[in-house]
Amino acid sequence: MKWTDTAEIAIALADAHPGIDPMRVNFVDLHRWVTELEGFDDDPKRSGEKILEAIQQAWIDEAD
Repeated sequence: MKWTDTAEIAIALADAHPGIDPMRVNFVDLHRWVTELEGFDDDPKRSGEKILEAIQQAWIDEAD
């Protein structure tokens, strides 16, 4: 997975962190959780606020 795979990342986060409200996750934790996902193989330094926002929104959509 790469940073741009927001939907795939959101599904993986929902599976890895059931019961977590994605609206309450701060970007520091979100960044760490994404980089810890099995199959994630992108440069941790390549993310930014816009990418993390997109991932968080996709996770919110997945949770609904």
